[in-house]
Amino acid sequence: MATGAPLSLAGRSALERGDLDGARRLAAVRMTDAAGRAEGHFLLGMADAGSGRVADGIRQIEQAVAIAPHGEYRAQLARLYALVRRDGDAAATLRDAEAAPPADALGRDTMGCVYARLGDHHAALPHFDAAVALAQDNDAFRYNRAATLSFLGQAEEAEAELERLLAHAPDDARAHHLLAGLRKQTEARNHVGRLRIARDRAPPGRDRLLTGYALVKELEDIGQGDEAFAHLVAINAAHRRGLDYDAGRDAAIFDAVEAAWPHVARAPAGRAAADSPILIIGMPRTGTTLVDRILASHPDVESAGELQALPLAVKAASRTRSRTVLDPETILAAAPTDMRAIGHDYLARAAHHRRTAVPRFVDKFPGNVFYAGLAARALPEASIVCLRRHPMDTILANFRNLFATGSRYYDYSYDLLDIAAYYVRFDRLMAFWRAALPGRILELRYEALIVDQQGESRRLLAHCGLDWTDDCLDFHTNAGAVSTPSAAQVRRPIYRDSVARWKRHAGALEPVRAYLEANGIAVE
Repeated sequence: MATGAPLSLAGRSALERGDLDGARRLAAVRMTDAAGRAEGHFLLGMADAGSGRVADGIRQIEQAVAIAPHGEYRAQLARLYALVRRDGDAAATLRDAEAAPPADALGRDTMGCVYARLGDHHAALPHFDAAVALAQDNDAFRYNRAATLSFLGQAEEAEAELERLLAHAPDDARAHHLLAGLRKQTEARNHVGRLRIARDRAPPGRDRLLTGYALVKELEDIGQGDEAFAHLVAINAAHRRGLDYDAGRDAAIFDAVEAAWPHVARAPAGRAAADSPILIIGMPRTGTTLVDRILASHPDVESAGELQALPLAVKAASRTRSRTVLDPETILAAAPTDMRAIGHDYLARAAHHRRTAVPRFVDKFPGNVFYAGLAARALPEASIVCLRRHPMDTILANFRNLFATGSRYYDYSYDLLDIAAYYVRFDRLMAFWRAALPGRILELRYEALIVDQQGESRRLLAHCGLDWTDDCLDFHTNAGAVSTPSAAQVRRPIYRDSVARWKRHAGALEPVRAYLEANGIAVE
């Protein structure tokens, strides 16, 4: 580790207790001595960041690193850079920290978390390994290691790590949820009994939601579909009651996207780029990860994961001060701006998530459906692919999947009719793009891909300007990381288990079918 002032145990203790004023007092004391100035800046920066003044915290820790580039200082600086979406600075700081990584478990775990946030799970794993070795009783560090192992396809090792965690903390809801999704459970080997106990003991809120979803998943796996669905309806209804969800807010975003298009169409277009992306858009849980894996199996393509680069580039161009990245004000304000600037900003942000020098990359964020028009103008060489799936299966799949509970963008997903309303508006938006951008977006049907993998894969590659390779048929052997709920599924060859799944619950889904047909969407 680089030379510098000794680290302050008292300062760290104050930070761990949440005593930010105490940490500031200790920082002031350390800064009176030249030998302690770096540590003073660090403590003050951590206290500022902890109280929500992240920009001030970054400035203080940058000064600490300039005086004494400790691995711990760099790890926390990288974390704060990632928090404010300065991904390039975060990546550069991590590279510097690798020369002398933190000696403490928290610092190593922090480096792992930042790598994971940047999508580099291979780089994250050694740091999570080190964190667990240094602090074997820390459940959070074990969970982070297990999650990364699962993303890397090392399911057996992930399962062993989670069992060690649950032996120490039998009510850890996150561990139960991750464990249930690692593989398809069997009647001979499952955790249903343990999950019933954990679900009943979990307090209302996030823990009960996680354990409940884990129980539903395992019941489905062992053929108890009716019981699983009944639990799912109850779990989601309870969670929905606690949400301040208004479908009108989502509708306003769809409306703004359509209203903004005439301005986008007239705005100066971007220039062609050598590293043109492939954007996979659509509703979540419609096969986007499968198509990402097919494309990333091509020797000229890599997967960059689900990027926030386009939403952030549009937000920056809009100059709106709203707290949300996606809202009507932002969409309308960005519409008349310079599309070239948005395209340049997008590619710069995406570059921080690239790992190889291959010519093309995939950005599989389904939410880019809202930005398809902007992308078509800002990135003229980009290929855009929209996954379409039977509407009933799409709605059921969204209802069955637990999205990020901290994100308000998925609040529609806990009620079947809320999802149906969202789907109707999505379907209308795709019809809008079909008319506005004829031939620009390939609409690929999940069911067609399942039935004719080679034929649909050839059509996909042709749309993306890629030569055919049989490697794309063996997508399930791709060793790349997958950090979506489909991680286990896409490591298997194509299967038909999920086609027409909705028919198993046709009675319960009758109001959904009626709503779709009343809104002009036929259900065959």
